[in-house]
Order: sequence, then structure tokens, then C-alpha cells
Amino acid sequence: MREHEPDEVKPAPGPDQPPIPVRLVTFNIHHGVGPDGRHDLARVAQLLAGADADVVCLQEVDRHFGPRSEGVDQALLLSRALDLQLAYGPSVDEPGTSGRGGRPRDDDDRRQYGNALLSRLPILVTDVHPLPGGGEPRTAMRTLVELDGAALWVTNTHLSPRSATDRAAQAAAVAALHSDAMETGVVVGDLNADAGAPELDVLRERFTDAWHLAQARSDQGGRFSLRREQGRTHPVGHPRVRIDQVWVSSGVAVRDARVLDGSAASDHHPLVVDLEVTSGV
Repeated sequence: MREHEPDEVKPAPGPDQPPIPVRLVTFNIHHGVGPDGRHDLARVAQLLAGADADVVCLQEVDRHFGPRSEGVDQALLLSRALDLQLAYGPSVDEPGTSGRGGRPRDDDDRRQYGNALLSRLPILVTDVHPLPGGGEPRTAMRTLVELDGAALWVTNTHLSPRSATDRAAQAAAVAALHSDAMETGVVVGDLNADAGAPELDVLRERFTDAWHLAQARSDQGGRFSLRREQGRTHPVGHPRVRIDQVWVSSGVAVRDARVLDGSAASDHHPLVVDLEVTSGV
């Protein structure tokens, strides 16, 4: 699926051009349902608005999926609430029904669930790639966003929680999407594995974990917690794992990384990274 075609990709920054700052968020929104079991998309929008990001990568986003999210198009509503451009990549894509006699809906009302990207920066290209593995379908969405004098590839994904074998195959497929022609880019999302897990070795061959590169770090660990500054994002009550991650290629530096408090909006905390792009496609 290709939603946007580029008119022109600007050249990479010259050697004397300063790095281009890009603030990026990755957030598994749990289809807008918080720990209280209530669907409240306004809480998600408010949290994201406070992050003031240039690029927002979301996972577990519903489009007319069903009662759990009140049948709404969450991707569209969030893009409108934040006044950001939208790219959407469904992992589950099924015919919808009107609810009256099971009549099919229009194509625009298909029952979908997947990943979304919201951007303050112009979106040039978007495509969606199925990933291997069993169970719930998984995809990776690649998006090219335009910078001032450069561009940045952003691959947003949500790997399987089922098995390390599935995740290894999915991570390999994601890494394979990063070709030489896409030299400058990031891989983000809910990877359902710690950044040091063996199944993510293939990502380490081409990318670096932004959390470790960051010059400054903060998270939801308490001031006296032994887990402080470990970047743990799930579950929100007592985060035990760092499964929401950003991986960066060469040409992308990381100024700081912060885990925000998402406890009112989801079962994950969002991760914010301030990037500095020093080269582009």
C-alpha cells in the first residue's frame, strides 16, 4: 500500500549545515483504553500534545474495529486533534459490517487494527509490509518524512509477543527493509523484547539503541528506585520491561530520551527521543 508519492527528495545536509533536530515519540496506545478499562482517546491526544513531537509513531491503533474503541477511526481522530499529517498501516484488515443485517460497509469503513504515524513534517512516501510469524498478523510501516534539506526514513512496527523465534524472523524482515538507498533512518515500536534480547541481534547489525546513545535519560522509575533510568515502559503500574524502543542508523544522533507517564491513557508508557539528523537520503 502506497499512500504518498514524493515530488522531490532534497539532498543531504552539507558538511557545514548544523544537525536537524527531530523529536520523535513511540507509544503503544492499547486502542485508547487505559488501566481503568475505559476507552478515552482524548487522554491519548492530551498526552501526545504535551510531548510536542515532530513525528509520533503509534501501535495498537483501531479503525472502525469494534465496541472496544466505539467503532471510531482512532488514527484520523488523533491526527485531527493534533493537527498532524497521517499515515496508517493496518496489520488486521477485514471487511466491516454495518451492524444491521451484516451488510458490508464501504471500503473506508473496513475493520482495521495496526500502526499509525502522525507527522508535523511533510510525508513523502508510505508503504506497509507484512511480517512473518504465527498468530495475530504483524506489519512494518515505512514512512519517508521531509526535513529541512534532508529526509528521514521511519519504520514503525509491533512485533509478536508469542515467541522469540517469531520475533527474530520479524526483526530480520524489518532490518531487510533498510536498504543502502535508505541510509538514514530509525526503527521504532513495541518490539515485545528487551533491547538486549538475542532475537534483536539483526537490528544491532545496522542500528544502535537510542536509549544507550542518549546524552541524557529519564523515566518513570522513582527517585530512589533501583530501576531508575533503565527506560522501562511496560506495564505502566510497575514497569518491568523496556520493550518500546527506538533504533537509529548512522547519521542520526540522540540528544536525550525520556519515558513519559502514560498511566492514565494506556498500558504502556510513551518513549520520547530528541534526534539530531546529520545526514539524509
